[in-house]
Amino acid sequence: MPPPPAFAETMDMADLTRRSVLTGAAAAAMVPLLRIPGAKARTPGILTFGISSFPPSVQPWANAGTASATVKLALYRGLTSYGPDGKLRGELAESWAPEGKNVWVFKLRDATFSNGDKVTSADVKWTIEQVAGEKSTAFLRNEMQGVEKIETPDDKTVRLTMKQPSATLPLLMASYHMPIMSKASTASQQIGAGPFILKDAERGVSMDLEANPKYYRPGLPKLKGIRVMVYADENLRVAALQSGDVDLIEYVPWQAMTSIEQNAQLKLDAVDGPFMSLIFNGSRPPFNDPKVRKAVAHAIRREEIVKSAFFGRGAPLAHLPIPKASPFFNADLAEGWAYNPDLSKKLLAEAGHGGGLSCKLLSTAQYGMHKDTAEVVQQHLAAVGINVELNLPDWATRVALGNRGQYDLAVMGTSADSNDPDGLSAYVDGSLSPSYVRSFNLSIPKLTELFQAGREEFDEAKRKAIYHELEQVAIDQVPMVGLALRSQGYAMRKDVTGFTNMPGALTFYSGETFETTSVG
Repeated sequence: MPPPPAFAETMDMADLTRRSVLTGAAAAAMVPLLRIPGAKARTPGILTFGISSFPPSVQPWANAGTASATVKLALYRGLTSYGPDGKLRGELAESWAPEGKNVWVFKLRDATFSNGDKVTSADVKWTIEQVAGEKSTAFLRNEMQGVEKIETPDDKTVRLTMKQPSATLPLLMASYHMPIMSKASTASQQIGAGPFILKDAERGVSMDLEANPKYYRPGLPKLKGIRVMVYADENLRVAALQSGDVDLIEYVPWQAMTSIEQNAQLKLDAVDGPFMSLIFNGSRPPFNDPKVRKAVAHAIRREEIVKSAFFGRGAPLAHLPIPKASPFFNADLAEGWAYNPDLSKKLLAEAGHGGGLSCKLLSTAQYGMHKDTAEVVQQHLAAVGINVELNLPDWATRVALGNRGQYDLAVMGTSADSNDPDGLSAYVDGSLSPSYVRSFNLSIPKLTELFQAGREEFDEAKRKAIYHELEQVAIDQVPMVGLALRSQGYAMRKDVTGFTNMPGALTFYSGETFETTSVG
């Protein structure tokens, strides 16, 4: 029997813990201010992980941020996933293949859920139906509503008929927002098939994961468990690693990367994946004009953003952020929106703003990288005659103003959903409903058309041609302005092995490799 309609909304952290939330600790994500007693006395086989915030939930199909995603990658598995090299691989599905352009057939491997039940095609069908349901709040609800029919001819076969051709469906099934859950799951018990099981939690403080003895990959996980500790203060997080209180930390602050590299007891694993960009309000002048948007794109010396906001840990980004790790990366577009203030002035004059213009730039003072990026942009735009007034509210206000389109241009920092160009559609396709992550009311029909064409094309060479055209349209029409790739780092003690910071946009999928991690 399916769970009640509120299933997706009620499956929160409270449902997953055996111990009651500590009185007085439930408020905010509390940071341990003192060294954890006995933290240095390691428990053999237990990895202590310093995380930047306490996951607000580990609902399997909800988007609750990267901290939640990292934990979900330890608890759950989907039909597909990504290997440490960033390549798509089978998980609960051992193989998949298209039948024509509208049908995908997935063959399941022998696997069990954490309760010992076999993973069957009925569980896959149930999962997709829950995600696509009328009252679902799942992050990929719209995408799963693209499934027209689900057939389960036997326990190991799932046949999905799509409403439209979808070459990217196997990528969607690799999302950490799309794990396959047992149909026996309830609001009080979520049953996944990941390498670990959540055994305990103190909201805002810590989580305890233990190895799933029924995990389907032989010999994995290598750890007996993971102790997740919250260190919201980045300096405390680094100090905890340096002192031996934790074995691994995420979100290494850029200013600490050099000292970690120079510490013989530690190692840094960093990749350029997430990116900073500018987005526009396309509903009114002056940024409804592509010439003005392009003038902005060519006015910024991106190396200064990398230096100022990221201590040199990153790379200039003068085109759409399709990472080098992607087979669709186009090296010929490296110049893209190259710094050219003379061209910026010329474009402004052609657009009727030869005498300059004034506007407001929305960012936030809550995160240094956003504030620093905004200040560099303000300085460079002033040099070409665009006078910018900064609006730097807290992050929640920044999001609200962005969703309502109450800005002229705005700083954005995020990561694509995958290394595939289709993972950028949420940030570039203006036909989608308003969101703070993309330009407001800035629809470029040709881009929408090309994204759809890319999804429907199964030939990789033809997909490359489509995305190369899409990138050129973006350079000409400027739906957003790429500014900088930022280095995203994990740091760990030298005796931690098997944990990999995955390439490009997949850095936030690195929790997938907890299954191969060992310590000591």
